[in-house]
Amino acid sequence: MIYLDNHATTRCDPRVVEAMVPWLSEHYGNPHSGHSLGIESHQAMENAVAQIARLLNAPVDSVVMTSGATESNNLAIRGMCMHPRQKRRHIITVSTEHPAVLDVFADLERNGFRVTHVPVQKTGSPSAGIVNLQRLEDAIDDDTALVSVMWANNEIGAIAPMKEIAGLCHERGALLHSDATQAVGRISVDLLDVDIDLLSATAHKLYGPKGTGLLIVGNSNRRVRLNPQIVGGGQQRGIRSGTMNPAGIIGMATAMQLCSDGMRDHNQRVAQLRDQIWNTLNANIDGLILNGPDFDQERRLPGNLNLALPATEGQAWMSAVPEIAFSSGSACSAAHSAPSHVLTALGIDESRARRSARFGVGRFNHSEDVHAACEMLIQGHSRLLALAN
Repeated sequence: MIYLDNHATTRCDPRVVEAMVPWLSEHYGNPHSGHSLGIESHQAMENAVAQIARLLNAPVDSVVMTSGATESNNLAIRGMCMHPRQKRRHIITVSTEHPAVLDVFADLERNGFRVTHVPVQKTGSPSAGIVNLQRLEDAIDDDTALVSVMWANNEIGAIAPMKEIAGLCHERGALLHSDATQAVGRISVDLLDVDIDLLSATAHKLYGPKGTGLLIVGNSNRRVRLNPQIVGGGQQRGIRSGTMNPAGIIGMATAMQLCSDGMRDHNQRVAQLRDQIWNTLNANIDGLILNGPDFDQERRLPGNLNLALPATEGQAWMSAVPEIAFSSGSACSAAHSAPSHVLTALGIDESRARRSARFGVGRFNHSEDVHAACEMLIQGHSRLLALAN
């Protein structure tokens, strides 16, 4: 299997596994217990949380550990909007957000909140898929409680201009949340530079373990109050109760450190591999179309490629080449038969959306893998055309 689906999940780095294992098998104390095993577990976990805070340039007391980005998004959005002292009733998000954000907004709309979905720039633009800043600015009013904008899109890799977005929000007194699941570990996320009030991330997108995520709460001088979504025990200042996961937290801190240490070289390498896939397929399959923004490091994640075939559905292409792991959309919406809401938000028609495929290049991919994968992809496409004719 050649794995090219690193936006869905990443392989856990062996160095991360090595860091985690002792805290599963030897130092297994409950971090909230008062005996020596619990105290050593608690101290190691606190050191890992402090490491995570340093890597994001966030206050250590702003870090809340969760089970992953879906929980973090729910806690951030629902927790902020449903706090009894929060009186504003308007919330804003972007049409291309992940279901873990869009579904929370839909639920809040059913509970009386006024929701605005801001559009993105359309296909054909060099910035296709990036939020329309003028439309966002126009949408924010004095009743806006929260704006939620994904830092980097999971399907088309579009990178949002978060610094400008933060300025627009804070001018009107609105808080800013960002689902940074695809950004943390892949591009620079510096919360001293970008003033975001609530930020979600998860370990398994950055070569760490599944089941561990984080939420940054109150990165600035603005006070952020959250209504807890999980109660019982009072851990993490009562914001998120439950026995914490030292091994997972240590794993996430280790994974984030590895990403930070090697980010520049890694991004240059995966961008070259991404370009190798595009150039090879484009030279051998007539009529390919790039979905999303240009291959520009300011606009698109370096390992992301989303393309549309001329006459074959992406799902059929996946079935024709089972030796390669890639996708025809988001892993979290794979159970739905509708075309990608991200692609249709770009103005792409349903036919082209269904003919699309996503490739995510990562740390463990090499040029030889990419070369072999391209050969199989081209052959698989040829077989599908032959069957169609």
